Amino acid sequence: MTKQALESLPIAVIGGGPVGLAAAAHLVMRGLPVKVYEAGDTVGANMRDWGHVRVFTPWRYCVDPAATKLLERQNWRMPEPDLFPTGGEIVAKYLEPLAATPELAGVIETGARVVAISRLGLDKVVSRARGEHPFVLAVKTPTGARRDLARAVIDASGTWATPNPLGASGLPADGETEFADRIAYGIPDVRGRHRGTYAGRTTLVVGAGHSAANVLLDLVRLADKEPSTKSIWATRSTNLIRIYGGGDADQLPARGELGAETRELVESGRVPLVSGFAILALREEDGRIIVEGETAKGAKTIGPIDRIVAATGQRPDLSMTRELRLDLDPWLESTKALGPLIDPNEHSCGSVPPHGHRELAHLEPGFYTVGIKSYGRAPTFLLLTGYEQVRSIAAALAGDMAAADNVQLVLPETGVCTTTFSVEGSEAAGCCGGPAPAKVDACCAADAVAKDEGKKGCGCGVAA
Repeated sequence: MTKQALESLPIAVIGGGPVGLAAAAHLVMRGLPVKVYEAGDTVGANMRDWGHVRVFTPWRYCVDPAATKLLERQNWRMPEPDLFPTGGEIVAKYLEPLAATPELAGVIETGARVVAISRLGLDKVVSRARGEHPFVLAVKTPTGARRDLARAVIDASGTWATPNPLGASGLPADGETEFADRIAYGIPDVRGRHRGTYAGRTTLVVGAGHSAANVLLDLVRLADKEPSTKSIWATRSTNLIRIYGGGDADQLPARGELGAETRELVESGRVPLVSGFAILALREEDGRIIVEGETAKGAKTIGPIDRIVAATGQRPDLSMTRELRLDLDPWLESTKALGPLIDPNEHSCGSVPPHGHRELAHLEPGFYTVGIKSYGRAPTFLLLTGYEQVRSIAAALAGDMAAADNVQLVLPETGVCTTTFSVEGSEAAGCCGGPAPAKVDACCAADAVAKDEGKKGCGCGVAA
């Protein structure tokens, strides 16, 4: 294929969520042909699944600048910037109008699942002239399967559809498949469309992130109406700093409030917490579930219970890219260059370092992974990060390398510095220690002390 013919092909964007549509907006603003493939029946299909959840980022952090420009051409006005939308509101008030703009309406195909990507006429073994061959996408639709060609591919398919299992080793617990009809993965709507499933029953919530916190709070509110509703919380770790957060020091107040409310549930005794619990197996006893596992003190069981919510995070589905030359971090499964910047084993406070097309590229020229999938198994991600990712990539694909390399990303402080706060309340040694005192300009306790003494902070990314 000639270079001119190759460059006339569209750039394929996989995923019609916020980051995928932002990628399309940046590409069309630069005059590049684009084709968006959304596996669901509508844009934002994954987000609709947790549409009842209110996010902890206000509207001003939820919209992309290029997408906003397309919307404003249609007299769209952003909702109040400091209000906190639900996932459903983001879809209805932002993604649906964006998908309906003249620039994007004709390039988005819903019900189109990309199941495999390769190079036309080449498998991943062949090295010679790979960049001169277009990508070929195997697409499944309600009317049948087909193959499409693309000049480049931006994978914004996300990770929501591939949750982590309950098993602590990264493998399904014994019996997890057999009890699948009593396990929900993600954030079920326990006070809305799934109320009948949880009201009057005992539910075990597994996970130490914000998804688990949302489910626990909803179960407690359901119990206020249905007193026989009970919940138990289990975490693999004894370290809950990621969910408890920095309280009033968090620059995203809703996130700080979520952590504070979750902590109060435990300290008040409303929700029993079993920390450091590694799930091994599920078994049935008198029609209910017994969960078997291990703690540092030995074997332990939880139950009997009726339902389990596995809020244990997600992992990327790498099956569709098997014939591409991916450059992956060996444990996070993120892009390799990004791994050290987001590794939860090492990650402390401060903003995510700016990153763009260079960190998101793979050994396969013209293929990029963006959005939450670019983070692999790492748990923290904000839409602002994805929007800057696709801005940089669109500029690179347009040949504007100055703009592509001028990556700027300013994220709100998390309010915490290191992952050293344990559920027992101790503060292990670390760069900063525990959460900052309320109403101080610091991200953690030691940072506050250092600044009070007129010294530089402890590395939290806040100037002294």
